[in-house]
Amino acid sequence: MNQAKGRKSIFITGASSGMGRATALKFASEGWFIGAFDIAQAGLDSLKEELGAENGFFMTLDVTNAEQFAEAMSAFGEATGGRLDLMFSNAGISAAAGMFDEVSWEEIMKVVNVNFFGVMIGIRTAIPLLKTTPGSLCLTNASSSAIWGTAGIGAYSATKHAVRGLTEALSIELKRYGVRAADLLPGLIDTPILPESLRAIAPTEGQWRLVPTTEIADTVWDAYHQDVLHWYVPKELREFHRQVVDNPEAVREERFELAQQMAAMAEQKS
Repeated sequence: MNQAKGRKSIFITGASSGMGRATALKFASEGWFIGAFDIAQAGLDSLKEELGAENGFFMTLDVTNAEQFAEAMSAFGEATGGRLDLMFSNAGISAAAGMFDEVSWEEIMKVVNVNFFGVMIGIRTAIPLLKTTPGSLCLTNASSSAIWGTAGIGAYSATKHAVRGLTEALSIELKRYGVRAADLLPGLIDTPILPESLRAIAPTEGQWRLVPTTEIADTVWDAYHQDVLHWYVPKELREFHRQVVDNPEAVREERFELAQQMAAMAEQKS
C-alpha cells in the first residue's frame, strides 16, 4: 500500500536522535512522508509514536551494510510509490577521540566505515529513486571539521573532508539526472554527543556558538528549497572557511592554541 500518496518524502539516516530526529519532526510538520532509519530501535519506536505510523516508514538500518541498505531503500520506495525527494545522509559517529597515532586502528576504521563508506553506500542506493523524482536533492551532513581538520579527532575530520569532496563531485555528476547535491557544514551542535570540553568553551554567539538541532532541521528545509552547495551552520562559519583558504598557517596556530587549552582543561578534571 502506498502510504505516501501525493506527499513529498525524505529518507533520513541517523533519524532516531539529534539532528536526524529534529529534521524528521520538521519535515513531518510540513506534511512530508518521513523515512526514518537508524541502528537504535528504541529511538525509532519513540519517533514513530510521536509522528504517527501513518506519517512515516520506520526501520532499523546499519548504514555500513550494503545489502541491508538496499532492502531499506526498496521498502521505502514501495511505501512512497517510488518517490524520493530528499536523501539526507546524516548518520555518523564521533568515536576515535585522541591523537591519531595513539587511537586503535579498530576505532579508526569504525569511524571511516560509518561516516564515509556508509554515506557512499547510501547515496549509490538512493540514486535510482532520486533520478525518477523531479527536483530531488542528495544532501550529506559533513561538519565544520570538513573545513579544517580538527586535532584530536583526525580520523573523523578526514571522513568529513571526504564527504564534502564527494558531495562537490556529485553536484556535477548528478546534474545529468536533474538531481542536486549539497552538504551541511555544522559547527558545535547542542546534543549529548558533544564533548564536554567543547561545550565548556563554546561562546554564546558567533561562529562557534552552540547550535540547537532545530536550526539544523531548518537548514535542511532551506537546502531543499534553494540551490546552494555548502550550508554553513551557523552562517558565520563561512568566514572561518575564508580564513582557512586565505591564511591556513594562522588558522593552524589558532587551532594549536585551542588544542592546548582543551588539554589543560582535561588535565584539571582528571
